[in-house]
Amino acid sequence: MMGWFGLSRPQEQPVAAPVHMEIPLFPLNTLLFPGGALPLKIFEQRYLDMAAACMKEKQPFGICLIAAGHEVGSAAEPHAVGTLASIGEWEMEQLGILMITTHGGKRFRILEKRSGPDNLLRGSVEIIENNGPLPLPPERQRLLPLLHRIASDLGPARIPEPHHFNDAEWVGYRITEILPVQNLAKQKLLELEDPLSRLEILEKFLDQRKLLG
Repeated sequence: MMGWFGLSRPQEQPVAAPVHMEIPLFPLNTLLFPGGALPLKIFEQRYLDMAAACMKEKQPFGICLIAAGHEVGSAAEPHAVGTLASIGEWEMEQLGILMITTHGGKRFRILEKRSGPDNLLRGSVEIIENNGPLPLPPERQRLLPLLHRIASDLGPARIPEPHHFNDAEWVGYRITEILPVQNLAKQKLLELEDPLSRLEILEKFLDQRKLLG
């Protein structure tokens, strides 16, 4: 297209259409973060069936923090933003009790949800795409010694490899998931769109508690 003075205008890049999925939802009193790991003990039949179907079909389910209700019994009301969970290691220690390790994928936003006869929530969700690799700014490098110590102490079971200590988003998620704060505060940090804002908040919190060198 020709613009003023006969100069050609740069072509606008097409915006990718949002990705939508239908997934089972698992509301919990804890959070899973992208790139993180969360062990779960499953004993309710609805979630045993869900886990079996996800493993058979190699499909994820969604982990969301509970906004109202309880983990056991009637379907709880989840917060709107959660994280896709894929099942890695699993073990059935005894009949009816399944131990799994979930691995965090992308975040999602619930558009619609419904509960079936078995009280299993299913949701129509929109995937929240990652921002892409974003280098850790020099002024946030002081977060790294603490994170290195935590990763060493907890090991790969809690801080899965590979580690991306120069990725601002990865660093923010890893610090958030081990932060000694209420889950609602972690939920707000999960929902933040800007990884650099998340790091700034985390640094201020850690500074106030004199946890940074």
